Amino acid sequence: MTSPHPPGAAPPPGCPAHAHGDPVSSRTGSHPLDNGDRDTLVRLYDPEFAADPHRYYAHLRRYGALAPVEIAPDVTAMLVTDYRAALELLNDDTTWSKDSRAWMETVPPDSAVIPMLGWRANALFNDGDVHRRYRQVITDSFRLVEPHELRARVRHAADTLIQGFGATGQVDLVSQYAQLLPMLMFNNLFGMPDSYGHQLIAAVGGLMDGASPEEANNANAAFQAYIMEMVATKKAQRGPDVTSWFLDHPNGLSDEEVIQQIVLTMAAGNEPLGNLIGNALSRMLSDDRYYSTLSGGALTARDAIEEVLWNDPPMANYSAHYPRRDVFFHGTWVRAGQLVLVSYAAANTQSGTVSHEEHRSGSGAHLSWSSGPHACPVQRHALVIATTAIERLTAWLSDIELAVPEQQLQWRPGGFQRALAALPARFTPITPHQAGATPWDSSPSPSTRPEPTSTQKQPASAS
Repeated sequence: MTSPHPPGAAPPPGCPAHAHGDPVSSRTGSHPLDNGDRDTLVRLYDPEFAADPHRYYAHLRRYGALAPVEIAPDVTAMLVTDYRAALELLNDDTTWSKDSRAWMETVPPDSAVIPMLGWRANALFNDGDVHRRYRQVITDSFRLVEPHELRARVRHAADTLIQGFGATGQVDLVSQYAQLLPMLMFNNLFGMPDSYGHQLIAAVGGLMDGASPEEANNANAAFQAYIMEMVATKKAQRGPDVTSWFLDHPNGLSDEEVIQQIVLTMAAGNEPLGNLIGNALSRMLSDDRYYSTLSGGALTARDAIEEVLWNDPPMANYSAHYPRRDVFFHGTWVRAGQLVLVSYAAANTQSGTVSHEEHRSGSGAHLSWSSGPHACPVQRHALVIATTAIERLTAWLSDIELAVPEQQLQWRPGGFQRALAALPARFTPITPHQAGATPWDSSPSPSTRPEPTSTQKQPASAS
């Protein structure tokens, strides 16, 4: 058997192929995690993985379509790195289930990944009719958010943030812009005052990072407290907001079910969207092809977003599934109930990185929104927010550039997300008193959240 390592190359730290003489022995019929030393598995949560994940994906592909990995201390999973296998799994809800309750009994209850993978009564962790009932509440409610109103909200949020750092000439585009803007947007869309925003971003960030069991569980508790206060507020007084539409949907969710749909949409809409904005800005500011785009050029913010979704998706490894029975899947036995994750990043780049010319050609589709019955239900909204946020920033700060060499940028460790720790940039300062238009005197958003006095729009009835 050929070596899993390129000639003359040392294996990555923790690479499973470094420990096992036969890295694809699971293809012969034994269960993959019955073999070898778990201490040698690739740890998706290590800083070394975050620094160069594609190098690890290249080694993991030597196992075949699936490879064993560790996603937290003493928590293992099979990772799908093959595009065709990923697409097949995501669209087969007969073989694969999203229900994690049986799996949860096999891992430490205080594991840092439980907040991300633990079962909830929402659309992500259920199958069949239950899933469809929950998902319809989300899709119907977000359908009431008009695209032009959403763009206006994004412009208003972007201008508010730019006002905070515009006069300084420098900014961390992650902590001062990319992470905060989705928080302002979703906090507003769900009907809460801006003063609750920092509580939201801290909680969601802690869920994604999962640095330790204590931090992850504290973040989960803070997030639940935020959601419960939101629902209590809207039960007392409805408004034209997503929370009220969830509560009033004809599918008749209980309070707990409403809370869990909000947990899902908030978590899926804040941190990943912030990562998408940050990763796309990083690409634009470090790639000469985008340089002229800042003042109008051939490549656009949408091109940068699409390249990120292909090559460095903000949720790199997720879509947890569990086979309903023992299954021989693309050459590997997987036990009933065993955790299988899909690596969007590895599957998308199976044949190499994808350029803007390739994604414009329409020759294929990336998997970063997932696929099948559990594909992201609000893709359009996410693209509007990310594109408008980047366009607004680069319109006001047309000479913005990286403040450090691209090679010095650091990525946050974490098995699920692909996220920059910081994105320092510099630009010519702008002030509210300078000649010409500025973020301080731009027109206020025509769709600023009105007082919560009515529910004039109602979700469509269930069909």
